[in-house]
Amino acid sequence: MRHTSLSRRTLLRGTGALMALPLLEAMLPRTVRAETTAAPRRLAVFYVPCGIHMAKWTPSAAGQGWALTPTLQPLAPVKEDVLVLTGLSHWPGKPELNGHHAAGTAAFLTCAHARKTAGTDIYVGISMDQMLAKHLQGATRFPSLELGNDAGTGVRACDANYSCAYAYNIAWAGPSSPRPKETRPRAVFNRLFAGIDPGETQAQLEKRRMYGRSILDFVRDDARVLQGRLGATDRRKLDEYLTSVRELEGRIDELEPDGPVCQPGEAPANTDDVRAKTRAMMDLIVLAFQCDLTRVATFMLGNGRSDRVYDFLGLSDTHHTYSHHQRLQTNYEALAKIDRWEVEQYAYLLQRLKAVRETDGSTLLDSAFVYFGSEVEDGNAHGHTNMPVLLAGRGGGALTPGRHVRYSGEPISNLFISMMQGMGTNVSTFGDDGSGPLRDLKE
Repeated sequence: MRHTSLSRRTLLRGTGALMALPLLEAMLPRTVRAETTAAPRRLAVFYVPCGIHMAKWTPSAAGQGWALTPTLQPLAPVKEDVLVLTGLSHWPGKPELNGHHAAGTAAFLTCAHARKTAGTDIYVGISMDQMLAKHLQGATRFPSLELGNDAGTGVRACDANYSCAYAYNIAWAGPSSPRPKETRPRAVFNRLFAGIDPGETQAQLEKRRMYGRSILDFVRDDARVLQGRLGATDRRKLDEYLTSVRELEGRIDELEPDGPVCQPGEAPANTDDVRAKTRAMMDLIVLAFQCDLTRVATFMLGNGRSDRVYDFLGLSDTHHTYSHHQRLQTNYEALAKIDRWEVEQYAYLLQRLKAVRETDGSTLLDSAFVYFGSEVEDGNAHGHTNMPVLLAGRGGGALTPGRHVRYSGEPISNLFISMMQGMGTNVSTFGDDGSGPLRDLKE
């Protein structure tokens, strides 16, 4: 192995462009390069709206012998990497009378009861992802990454006089400070990977895109010099990373062929291809983790109380309408299609994380906590018990996946305490009802 030393903050440079690098062996201190160095732990959150049809979700057997249900079937390739957690409650998401979707979404990661208001005096709590972002401040270029498919503003009521801010955000830096999500893949890409030299103008960025130039075209010479200084393992890892960046860049160009690079845009239209957009967002999370640009990412597949029409699944009504199923079989069947598609997207993220190797030989998924959930249990009853929860990864050894664990009403806030402790925080209480770590996450 060559004895090249690199800073963790090394960038590839070119005219008008900067590009971050993945974590390489050459970035580790010389004294530990020959030793096994634990990969950093990471959190990814995958939110889906309107609850789940639990009859086709819940495995019949607990423990390691659980079988994939129809809705969870897409998890087959990563079944041994997933914990199915049933019986957890989320009472802070219960609203004052009505407004379960907005109140539940506000409490999704805060585990705090939202103040009922349609005005600017919103108040809920800090979310667990932002607690982790503060704990990890300075470790990465970006403390956290907030992504989603659907934009929106919080300047009106969205659900029974609850502010839209509650329904449109799951990340809260403070009780009155939601962190808005980015819904444009190209904007995320440019923020994370392209970088901007201090002297580069918006016009230069747009000119690069107009002529079909890749960010890799601008940093190719620097990359070639760097590869000549690296050992075989690092050269392979760098080559895989650059290939992944270029492939994603190409898909994003197809998604947004005519849009500006970094200008604010309007909310995505209903005709946007949610399938391609979701996959692009998943790939961006994986690349951000691979590059160690952030260790905390959240993704909203839709806003709370989503009215998306899944026409590509052969459905003609909105998700929210189907969720009020009134125990009709046709609505159950529609929900099962939507739920299964949602799990397919989560499974895609897990498989992509599992395909990337860390410097210690583990995978990105091995070091991660990847949480899947919704704001309510069943969209018709608006339940806040027996919430649909998946937790994938091994959390660097904090989890024993491949099991179905049943609980008896323990709060989700206790699960979050366990996850935050697994990420290195000293927290022992959280939200309105979190009193300690959740049992049985590790055998």
